[in-house]
Amino acid sequence: MANYVGFAGYSGSGKTTLIAKLVVELSRRGRSVVVMKHDAHGHYKEVEGKDSTGFIKAGATAVVTISPDAVRTYERKEGPSLAEQIEVHADADIILIEGFKQDKHPKIAVFRTIEQGRILDMLDPEPIATVLDASLRVEACKGPVMDINDVHGIADFIEMYVGLTNF
Repeated sequence: MANYVGFAGYSGSGKTTLIAKLVVELSRRGRSVVVMKHDAHGHYKEVEGKDSTGFIKAGATAVVTISPDAVRTYERKEGPSLAEQIEVHADADIILIEGFKQDKHPKIAVFRTIEQGRILDMLDPEPIATVLDASLRVEACKGPVMDINDVHGIADFIEMYVGLTNF
């Protein structure tokens, strides 16, 4: 069974905040967690207090930001791929992937508004679960639907999905 799960959603949907909270919760449970982030335009720069440093401060073992021309572990590479980086970090208990909407890995759709819910129409394969604002009423969700604020429940789902626990 794969040890990775992606999070797909539009900008502002809460992916980064949710992942940072999950890193804290999963690390508290004794899991080694790696975060991989998509940088489609190759312009990501490490800034104190932003996504990657936030993940590290939350307890992630490593943060890998992948763009078309580089892997941001401060190592330049030509044409890095998500699959390659998953293999490099295969010893982690859990790999949380932010972005990479077009890749075929298992994903959890994340959204806080009905407009952001359009993400459900573009994911192929369908998401393995949906995380949303509990006030939304969305009929199109397949699989488990969880409240974006239920970090404990989402962490439970991820551990079960990657085969670390049996519920």
